[in-house]
Amino acid sequence: MAMNYGNTMKLKYIPLLLIPLLTLVYCDSNPYQQGEILYNNFCANCHMENGEGLQGLIPPLAGADWMKNNQEDLACIIRYGMKGPIEVNGRTYNQAMPGVPELSGFEITNVINFINHAWGNDYGYVKYESVNNALEECADAEYGSSEK
Repeated sequence: MAMNYGNTMKLKYIPLLLIPLLTLVYCDSNPYQQGEILYNNFCANCHMENGEGLQGLIPPLAGADWMKNNQEDLACIIRYGMKGPIEVNGRTYNQAMPGVPELSGFEITNVINFINHAWGNDYGYVKYESVNNALEECADAEYGSSEK
């Protein structure tokens, strides 16, 4: 009785053929997944899941000119919060934002990078070192005011 090695060989190579396909699927997934999870847990209640904010009270993060132009302040604002008026896309908001001091520098970096690439935003990539340096600088300062 002859063995049919052709079918066995085909089955042996199927997993090898799946590797490139799985790599494409996983590489194409959300590279900012942890930032998205943290955003949904700590930020979406006010800024909404879609980043549009709460009309008239909470500024949007999606398409926000202020976010794009003030990247160096984001880490400290996330950690310590912000008070006072802020103008976003031509509209003034004056609702205090509480800080989230329990987030690590690494987690804050992930949140910023998620926001910078979510909802059509293209605000660039922020490095952990930059966030950590900003957090060290504002740690001793009285933060929480939009007036510097």
